[in-house]
Amino acid sequence: MSEKDEETFKSVDLEQQTEKSPEPEINPQESPSETETETDKPSTPTAEAKVETTPSTNTAVKAKWTSSVEQFKLKRFFVLRPGTLSHGIEDVKSLVIPTEDGAVQSVWLMAEIDHWNNEKERLVLITENTLLICKYDFVMLNCEQIQKISLNFIDRIFHGTFCFPPRTLLKREGEGVRVFWDKLNEPSFTSRWNPFSVDYPFTTFTYHPVKSANEELGRLCDIENFREQLTLAAQKAHSKNPVPGKANGVLVLNQPILIETYVGLMSVIGNQNKLGYCLARGNIGF
Repeated sequence: MSEKDEETFKSVDLEQQTEKSPEPEINPQESPSETETETDKPSTPTAEAKVETTPSTNTAVKAKWTSSVEQFKLKRFFVLRPGTLSHGIEDVKSLVIPTEDGAVQSVWLMAEIDHWNNEKERLVLITENTLLICKYDFVMLNCEQIQKISLNFIDRIFHGTFCFPPRTLLKREGEGVRVFWDKLNEPSFTSRWNPFSVDYPFTTFTYHPVKSANEELGRLCDIENFREQLTLAAQKAHSKNPVPGKANGVLVLNQPILIETYVGLMSVIGNQNKLGYCLARGNIGF
C-alpha cells in the first residue's frame, strides 16, 4: 500500500468516528446548579389546602367558646349549687301528708308556663293521690307556695310544641305538657287578661334550662318521662277513687299547646332575664 492510500484511509476513518459519537448538546440557559436547586426546594401547601383547614379550626373555636358561655350561664342557677337541690327535695317531701296524698312516687324539676307565657321554676311531686306543684326558693331554702291537684280530677293531658294566636308577637320553641283537671270550668275574660290570675283549670310545664348540666338533672327534667308517669298515676287514681259525674280515665293527646298571648312585653323581659328562676342575683321574680 502506498503512502498516498494510507493518508486517504486514515481521513475516512476519522470522519466515521465523528459521525458515530456526536457530542451532546448543552443548553447554555440551563445549568446543573439550577436543576438541583429546583428539585431541592421544599413543597409548600397550596391555597386550596389552606382554605380547607381554616373552617374546621374556626368551628372548633366557636364550639368551645359557646360551651364556655353556656357553662357560665348555668353556674348562675342556685339549683346547681352542691346540696341545694337535694335539700329542696327533702323539704318538699316533708310537706306531703301520707294519709291524704299517699307515698311519693317521683320528683321532678320543671319550668311552669302561665297563661301569659311567663316561666317559673318549680319542683313537682307525683304521689299516689296528688300532683304537687311547689314554688321553692333555692336561695333561702324554703317552700314559698304549694298547689295540690287530685289525680282523680285530671281528665286530659296534652303534649306537643307550643303555638300562639295568628297575629301575636311572641314565639316559643321546644315542647311541653299541659295538664287539665276541670274541663267544665273555663277561665273568664278577666282571668285571661290578668297576668296574676291563678284560677285557671290547667297548668303547663316545659324543660328546665339546666336539663343539660348532667345526667341526674337530665332525668329530673325529662318532660316525656314525667308525662308517662303522670298518666299512669292518674289512671290508677281514677280506678281507685272515681269521681261521681265525671268520666273515668285520662285523655292523652299529641297536639300543639296554645298560649293565648298577643303582645306579652312582660313575659319577654321576664323570660330573657330569667326572673322566674333563682339565679345568683337572688330570687327576683314572680
